[in-house]
Amino acid sequence: MNSWSDVCRQCVATVAATPAWISLVSLLATALGVFVLDIVLTIDLSSFSSYSSLHPSHGLPCQKKRSTGPSTKMDPSQPPQQLPCWSDALDSAKQSSPSPAVEPAELFMSVVVPAFNEEERLTDMLDEAVTYLENTYPSRANAAVEIKPARKRKTDNGHAKNGPATAPEAGRGWEIVIVSDGSTDRTEEVAFGFAKERKLEPGAFRVVSLTRNRGKGGAVTHGMRHVRGQYVVFADADGASKFEDLGKLVAACSDVEDAEGRGVAVGSRAHMVGSEAVVKRSKLRNFLMHSFHLILWLMTPPKTATVKDTQCGFKLFSRAALPYIVPYMHSEGWIFDVEMLMLAEFAHIPVAEVPVGWKEVGGSKLNVLRDSIGMAWGLALLRASWSLGVYRQR
Repeated sequence: MNSWSDVCRQCVATVAATPAWISLVSLLATALGVFVLDIVLTIDLSSFSSYSSLHPSHGLPCQKKRSTGPSTKMDPSQPPQQLPCWSDALDSAKQSSPSPAVEPAELFMSVVVPAFNEEERLTDMLDEAVTYLENTYPSRANAAVEIKPARKRKTDNGHAKNGPATAPEAGRGWEIVIVSDGSTDRTEEVAFGFAKERKLEPGAFRVVSLTRNRGKGGAVTHGMRHVRGQYVVFADADGASKFEDLGKLVAACSDVEDAEGRGVAVGSRAHMVGSEAVVKRSKLRNFLMHSFHLILWLMTPPKTATVKDTQCGFKLFSRAALPYIVPYMHSEGWIFDVEMLMLAEFAHIPVAEVPVGWKEVGGSKLNVLRDSIGMAWGLALLRASWSLGVYRQR
C-alpha cells in the first residue's frame, strides 16, 4: 500500500511541475483517444480475420519467412540455414491430434534479443549475457531436456536445491537468438564478430535477419517462434536490465507454474520510482509514463492491470506457456508487452512480477510523443478486441 502511495505522490508532483501546454495537449489527446475508442467499439471485430487486417499476422509458416540464421560456423559468408520452428511443428501436429504438446526443449535457456541498428550498444549487452549464461548454465547447446515442472526451493540461479531439476545437470544448455529487425547498419556484422571472438559453440548463437523493420513486438514474437529452450527470456539490446537477475525470473516463474508447467515472470522497475535514474528523465517523459500507467490500469483486464511495470524489456516464459501466447500475437509496436500479458491472463497462465536492476542507457529508439500516441491507439485496439471476444484460441 505504501508503494502505491509513493507512486500517487510522485504523480501529483509530476503533474504540478508539468507546463500547462503539455497538460492541455495530453487532455486533448485523451479526449481524442476516447472518441476513437468509441468508434472502434462500434466496428465489428468479432472475427479474428478482422483484427488481422489491422495488425499483420505472425501466423505464417516459418519456411515462408526470410528469417533464417547463419550456419553453425557462424560465418556470415556461408548460406543461411533454416531455423527450427516449434510453432509450425505444433500446427502440423494439430492435424492428427486435438491437443498436441509443444516440441520438447533441447536446452535450458533461450535468450531473444530484438535489435534494430544496434551496432553501438549490442556488444556490451552480449558480453554481460554470455558471461552470465556460461557461468550459470554451462553448456552443451544441444543437451537433451527432461521437462518436469520444478516445485522445490530455489537457489539464486533459479534451480531446485533438492530433487530433479527442470533440465539435466541442474539446467545445462543455452542459446541466444538475435533478431536483426531490418537493420541498415553493422548490427549483424557486430553480432557475428562477437560470436567469433568469444568462440561460442555452434548452435548457441543465431542471427535472424528480417528483410524489413517490423517493430520491437514483431521482432520479439518472431524470435520466440524459433527458440529451443525450456525457458525463454527476451532482453533489450541496450543492456539496460541487469542480466544476472535472470535467475530471479527463473525462480519466480518456476514458483508460480501451474500443473501444465505454464508460467510467466516479468522484470519490473516499479521499485525504482523516485530513484535518480527516473528523476533525471525529462518532465514530458515522466508525465507520459505516469499517464500511460493510469490509462493502462483503466483499460486492461483485472490481472494485467495489477502489473506495475508492463514495459520493462526483460520477460521470461516457460516453454509450456508459449503456445498460448506467441501464435496469437499481433501487436508489432511498443504495446506488444501488454498484449502478451493479456493473452496470459486469457489463458489463465500465472504471472509473477519481479524487481530487477535497471539503468538508463543512451541511444533509445523511442520517440516519446509519437510512440506514446501509438501505444495509446494500440491499447485501445487491444481493449476493444478483448471486450468483443476477438482473442479466441483455436
